[in-house]
Amino acid sequence: MLEQFRTPEEFEARIDADVMRATVQDIFQALGMPEAHARQSTDVLIYADLRGIDSHGVSNMLRVYVNWFRDGTVNLDPTWKVVSEAPAACTIDSDGAHGGVIGPHAMNMAIERARQFGIGAVNVYRGGHFGAAAYTAAMALEHDMIGVAATAGGLRMTPTYGAEELIGLNPLGIAVPARDEAPFVFDASMSGVAGNKVSIAKRLGRGTLPGWLAREDGSPIMDNEAIPEPHLHLPVGGTREIGSHKGYGLAVMLEVLTTVLAGAGAGPDRRAGQAHHFLAYRIDAFTDLEQFKDDMDTYLRRLREAKTAPGEQRVYYAGLQAAETEQDRRAKGIPYHHEVIGWFKSIVAELGVEDRLPAVS
Repeated sequence: MLEQFRTPEEFEARIDADVMRATVQDIFQALGMPEAHARQSTDVLIYADLRGIDSHGVSNMLRVYVNWFRDGTVNLDPTWKVVSEAPAACTIDSDGAHGGVIGPHAMNMAIERARQFGIGAVNVYRGGHFGAAAYTAAMALEHDMIGVAATAGGLRMTPTYGAEELIGLNPLGIAVPARDEAPFVFDASMSGVAGNKVSIAKRLGRGTLPGWLAREDGSPIMDNEAIPEPHLHLPVGGTREIGSHKGYGLAVMLEVLTTVLAGAGAGPDRRAGQAHHFLAYRIDAFTDLEQFKDDMDTYLRRLREAKTAPGEQRVYYAGLQAAETEQDRRAKGIPYHHEVIGWFKSIVAELGVEDRLPAVS
C-alpha cells in the first residue's frame, strides 16, 4: 500500500472482521435492505477490507451507499430479469439493484453457463456500484474456473490530450486459480489512480503523485502536490509519452463490453447507469486442469522469487500481497481511521443499531 493511502497507527483502530460485518449488515437492514441482500452486500465490503482494498471497503463506500438507499438511487427490493440471451450468454436488467447484490448473482449465472458450455458471459445494466471487481472475479476460483469482472465506473476520466470527463474509471478484475501458490487476482481501474483512493488521500491530508490527475484544463499534474479541486482523472500512463493511450484504449474497450454491449449507450450518453460484464472460463474445457494448476504454480513462483531491483526487498504478483494482508487482518483486525469509526458511531445511533465498536479519541 502506498503511503498516500496508509492510515497512521496513531489514528488507527483495529476492528475484528466479524464485528464490522455484523455492524454493516445491521445498518443495511435498518435502511430496508432484505436480509439476504444485506448479507451479500456486506460480504463484498468486508472482502475488500480484509484484502487491503480499502478504497472499496466500508471506509469509503458505506456512507455513499447509505445516501443512495435514502434518496432512492438503489432499489432495495428489485425484480431483475434476463432481457436477452443465448446458451452461453445473457444480459440482465437489474431493476436498479445494489451492485453488491446483482454482481455476485450475475457471476453465479456466468459460472453455471461455463459449467455447461465451457464459457459463460453475463452483462448487467441498471446495476449500481458493485464494489471491488476482485470479489466477483474470485468467485470463479472455487469452481476451478478463471473469472473476469468489469464495470463501467464513475465518469471521471479524460481522454489522452483531452480536458473533459468522457470515460469511466472502468475497473477490471481477473482471478486465476493455482494449486499451492496464492491465486492470481488482479483488480485495477484504467485510470492512474482509483477515484476512491483520491478520497482516502484527501482524508489523510495527502496529495497526488505524478501522472494521476489533471487540472481542470486537462494539463497533467507531473509533480507531487496537493489535490486540486476540480480535477480530472488521467488514464493509466498519465501522458502519451509514457503510455496513457494504452489506459485510455483499455478504458474505452471496457465501456464497450459493459454499457454498449448491454444496449445502454456509453460514457456521457449512458442510458441506464452503470453496467457490468462477467466472464467465467471452465479451465478443463480448454486444457487439462491439473497441468494448468501446476503451470500456474511454476509461473507464479518464478515471479515471486524474481531477482529484485536495487533497494527492493521482494517481487509481488497480483493477489499475493492481498492474500498476506488478509491473513494479517483476520488475525489482528482490520485497521480503520478514527474518523471512520466516528462516522459509524453516529450512523448506528441514528438508526438505533447496536454499537459494537470501541470508543476512539
